[in-house]
Amino acid sequence: MVDGSLKIKLTAPPVAGAANEALVKFLADQFDVSRSQVEIISGYSSREKIVRIAGIRNGEAERLLNSNQK
Repeated sequence: MVDGSLKIKLTAPPVAGAANEALVKFLADQFDVSRSQVEIISGYSSREKIVRIAGIRNGEAERLLNSNQK
């Protein structure tokens, strides 16, 4: 995580929302939440997105991401 942002590479094509759905699924799996708790706030059609994960705070997100990388 750099500057509060996270870079994620997906294999899904950016066609018909497939990449957005893959991102939502990936984040839901990483944070052990339902897909409905992951919301793309802005950048739906852009490479750069802002997402909200309901029930997860910033500090907790960083801790979970760091523990998943080990």
